[in-house]
Amino acid sequence: MQPTIRRMVEGHHGMQPWAVRPDYGTYKSPYGPAYKVKPNFHGISFDRALKFGITAGSFGAVAGIFALFFFAEVPKVRKDIMQRVPIIGDYFVREIPPEDNPF
Repeated sequence: MQPTIRRMVEGHHGMQPWAVRPDYGTYKSPYGPAYKVKPNFHGISFDRALKFGITAGSFGAVAGIFALFFFAEVPKVRKDIMQRVPIIGDYFVREIPPEDNPF
């Protein structure tokens, strides 16, 4: 074969581009730090997400309880929600005495 045709068949420096190349591992120095890659989502690890979730859930629960007691004097909330709470439900029962009823 001619040298130009031979170069085209064998590729650069005698390696064929379609051949399976040997798998070379990367060098790891025994003196370097032992990094471990933790799974994450956009830089937030599971432990960090759990911590954020617990904090957000706590604030959400406190805000929900505050809103419930803040709107407890609205008649619909008082009758449908607050009177059905087992221990404090009787506190929210509003009965008008007969002498105060104009009808």
